[in-house]
Amino acid sequence: MDHYDSQQTNDYMQPEDDWDRDLLLDPAWEKQQRKTFTAWCNSHLRKAGTQIENIEEDFRDGLKLMLLLEVISGERLAKPERGKMRVHKISNVNKALDFIASKGVKLVSIGAEEIVDGNVKMTLGMIWTIILRFAIQDISVEETSAKEGLLLWCQRKTAPYKNVNIQNFHISWKDGLGFCALIHRHRPELIDYGKLRKDDPLTNLNTAFDVAEKYLDIPKMLDAEDIVGTARPDEKAIMTYVSSFYHAFSGAQKAETAANRICKVLAVNQENEQLMEDYEKLASDLLEWIRRTIPWLENRAPENTMQAMQQKLEDFRDYRRLHKPPKVQEKCQLEINFNTLQTKLRLSNRPAFMPSEGKMVSDINNAWAGLEQAEKGYEEWLLNEIRRLERLDHLAEKFRQKASIHESWTDGKEAMLQQKDYETATLSEIKALLKKHEAFESDLAAHQDRVEQIAAIAQELNELDYYDSPSVNARCQKICDQWDNLGALTQKRREALERTEKLLETIDQLYLEYAKRAAPFNNWMEGAMEDLQDTFIVHTIEEIQGLTTAHEQFKATLPDADKERQAILGIHNEVSKIVQTYHVNMAGTNPYTTITPQEINGKWDHVRQLVPRRDQALMEEHARQQQNERLRKQFGAQANVIGPWIQTKMEEIGRISIEMHGTLEDQLNHLRQYEKSIVNYKPKIDQLEGDHQQIQEALIFDNKHTNYTMEHIRVGWEQLLTTIARTINEVENQILTRDAKGISQEQMNEFRASFNHFDRDHSGTLGPEEFKACLISLGYDIGNDAQGEAEFARIMSIVDPNRLGVVTFQAFIDFMSRETADTDTADQVMASFKILAGDKNYITVDELRRELPPDQAEYCIARMAPYHGPDAVPGALDYMSFSTALYGESDL
Repeated sequence: MDHYDSQQTNDYMQPEDDWDRDLLLDPAWEKQQRKTFTAWCNSHLRKAGTQIENIEEDFRDGLKLMLLLEVISGERLAKPERGKMRVHKISNVNKALDFIASKGVKLVSIGAEEIVDGNVKMTLGMIWTIILRFAIQDISVEETSAKEGLLLWCQRKTAPYKNVNIQNFHISWKDGLGFCALIHRHRPELIDYGKLRKDDPLTNLNTAFDVAEKYLDIPKMLDAEDIVGTARPDEKAIMTYVSSFYHAFSGAQKAETAANRICKVLAVNQENEQLMEDYEKLASDLLEWIRRTIPWLENRAPENTMQAMQQKLEDFRDYRRLHKPPKVQEKCQLEINFNTLQTKLRLSNRPAFMPSEGKMVSDINNAWAGLEQAEKGYEEWLLNEIRRLERLDHLAEKFRQKASIHESWTDGKEAMLQQKDYETATLSEIKALLKKHEAFESDLAAHQDRVEQIAAIAQELNELDYYDSPSVNARCQKICDQWDNLGALTQKRREALERTEKLLETIDQLYLEYAKRAAPFNNWMEGAMEDLQDTFIVHTIEEIQGLTTAHEQFKATLPDADKERQAILGIHNEVSKIVQTYHVNMAGTNPYTTITPQEINGKWDHVRQLVPRRDQALMEEHARQQQNERLRKQFGAQANVIGPWIQTKMEEIGRISIEMHGTLEDQLNHLRQYEKSIVNYKPKIDQLEGDHQQIQEALIFDNKHTNYTMEHIRVGWEQLLTTIARTINEVENQILTRDAKGISQEQMNEFRASFNHFDRDHSGTLGPEEFKACLISLGYDIGNDAQGEAEFARIMSIVDPNRLGVVTFQAFIDFMSRETADTDTADQVMASFKILAGDKNYITVDELRRELPPDQAEYCIARMAPYHGPDAVPGALDYMSFSTALYGESDL
C-alpha cells in the first residue's frame, strides 16, 4: 500500500463538543439521518423487491419494518396483521419492536404509537437502534467491538495515509479523504489517490460516494454539500455509511476465503490423484526390477577363472550395496505413500484406493520375499566357488611363480657355461672364475629342490583336472630337460678352468717379480725427470750453490740405475719365451703393473737428455744471483744512512715545536733553517729511488743488508716534509694570534708550559680530560656537577668544532686569547673614549674612525650601536651607552 503524504493539520484532533443528546434533533443532522437511514434501509429492502420513499411514513403500518428485520436478520417474524386500522398497525410495529428486544436491545422511550403516528425523532431513533444492532454491534476488531471496533478498523485501514487521521465519526470525515482512503486501501485501481487534494473536500466526497455506489454496491447515503456545509456532520449518519464500507469489504474477504477453501479441496483431490498415479508407477517399476533380478540371482553356472568368479561376487556386492538399498527405500516409501493416501481419502470421506491387479502391497511383499529367497543362497555359492578356484589358482600361481623364478635363474646360464672367457683371462681372473664356478655349482645343487617342487605341483594340477594343464606340462618338461643340460655343461667348464690355472701361475710369478722391480725404478725416473725440469726460484747465492751440489750427487747414481734397467727388461723377455713355447693366448698385460718396457726405455732416454740442460740452467742462475747480491748491498748502504737521518730530523722538529726557548720568531727562524736543510737532502732520496728501481726490475724482494724498505723511506720523507710545513704554519698562526689578541710573550710561554705539562704522550694534542685539567690549572671553575659539564661542553664545541676528540695548541691559544680579549679591548676603548670625548659626553662615528686604530674603532661601533639612548645625538655614541654595553647595567 502506497503512503500519500500531505500537509498534516490539527483539524482532526479537535475534541468533540459536548451536547445534550436529549435536545431536539438538529435540522441539519435530521436531514443527513433521513437520507442515510433511508438509503441504508433500501439497500436491504431491495433484496426483498421493495423500498421506502419516506422513512417516517413508510414504516407506520409496520409491514416494511418487519420485512426489513427479516432481511437483515435472516429470520422469520410473527405473521403480520393485514388490516389497515390503527390497532393493526400498532400490533405490527410491536411485533417488530419485540423482535428487536429479543436480540438484547433495550428500546428506551420508543413506543409503537409514536412510530404509527409518524414521529420523526422516534422513527430515526428506532432505525438507528436497528443499525447499531445488526450493522455495527457485531463488528469486532482486536478485542474491540461495535462503535469502537468500527473506529479502530477505520484507523487501521487508513493508517498508511499520512494526510488521514480518523479520530471520530463526524469532523474526521469532512474532507472526504477518509472515504477515499478506505476505498483505495481495498480497491486501489478505483481511485487515483495521488491526485486528491485536502483543500477540495467536495470533489473528494463526491468521488468516494460515486465510486462506492458504482463499483461497491453501496448506495449513496450522504450528500457532499451537506457534510461540507455542516460544522459537525451527524455521527450516526457517518457511522451508518462507514459500516456499509466495512460490510462490503469484509464480505469480499469472506468470498475470497470461501474461494480459497474450494481451491484447497481441489488441491487435496489433485494431490490424492497424483499419489495414486505415483503408487501405480512406483509399484510397476519395483515389480519389473524384481522380475529381472531373480533370474540373475538363480543362475549357478560356474566360471573357469578366478577373475570371472570374483567379478560375479563384485557384481553381487554392487547389487547389495548400490542397487538393492534404493529399491528397499522405494518399497518402504511405497508402503508409506499407500498408507498416507488411504488416510487422506478417509479424512476426505472418499472411498479407499484400490491398486491395479497384482500391484497390491501384499503382491509387492510376496515378490520381494521371492527376491530375498533367490538372493539367500547366491552369495554362499559364489564364496564356495571362489574358494575352489582359489585353491586351483593358488597351485597354478605357485607353479608359475616357481617356474618363473627357476627360468629367470637359468636364463643365460647355458651361454655362460659355454663361453671360453678363460682363454684370455689372467691368473687372478682364472682363480676368480673358479671361485665363481664353485659358487654356481652350489647354487645349482640348491635349485635341484625347486625343480622337484615344480614337477610335483604340475602332477597335482593334472590330478585336479586344471583347465590349463597342457601348458603346465609343456613348461615343466622344458625345465627338466634344461636342468640335465646344465649339469653336463658345468662339469666340462670346471675341467677347462683348472687346466688353464696351472699354466698361468708360472707366468704370474714372473709378472709379479717384474712389477716389484719396475715400479720403484719407474718412480725413481719420474722423480728424476721432475727434479731435472723443476723451474727453481732462488734469491741468494747460498740457495743456488745447494742446488748445484745436489745435482752433482744425482749424476753419480746414473751407472747403477742403468744396471737395474737391464735386469728388469730381462724378466720381461723370459715371459715372452714361455708364451711362445706353450701357445698361451694372453688376453692382457701384466696385472700387477701398467709399466711397459717401452716406457722404461723412453723415460731413461729422457733422463739422460735432461741432465746437461740442468747443468746449463744452474750456471746461469748462479751468475744472476751474484749480480742481485751486489744491488742489495748498494741499496742497503744508502738506506741505512737516510732512514736514521729522517727519524732524527722528525725528533728535532718535534722538540722545536714544544720548546719555550726564545721568542716565537726565534722558533720560526730555527724551523725555516731546518726546512732548507731538508730540501737540500732531496737528491739523496732520488738516488735511492734509482737503486730501488733496479732492485724491482731484478725481482729482488728481500734484503738482509737493511731493515729499511723504499716504502718506509718514502713515508718518512713525506711525513718529514708535512711535519716541518705544519709546524712552521702553527708558529706563524701563534704569532698572528699573539699580535691580534695582544698576548704577551710571558702569557704565550705560560700557555705553552701548561699545554706541554698535560700533553703526557708528547703528541702535540690534548684529550678531553687532559684539556679539562689544563683549564682548571689556569683558574677555570669547571665543577663535576651538571653546570660544570655544560660549561665544559660549550668550551669543547669551540676548541674542537669537528668533534675529533683532541685539542691542538693552536685551538688552545685561540680559545685563551678569545676569553681574555673582550675585557681588555673594552678597557682600551673606554679609555680612548674618555680622551677623545673631552668635555662633551659623546663622540661621533667619524671621530672614532679617525682617532682609533681601525680594529678598535669598528669593534666599538659594532658593539655600541644597539645601545643608543633615547636622547642620543644622531650619528654619535654617548658615554652611558658605551658603559651599558661594555659593563652592563650595574656599572651605570
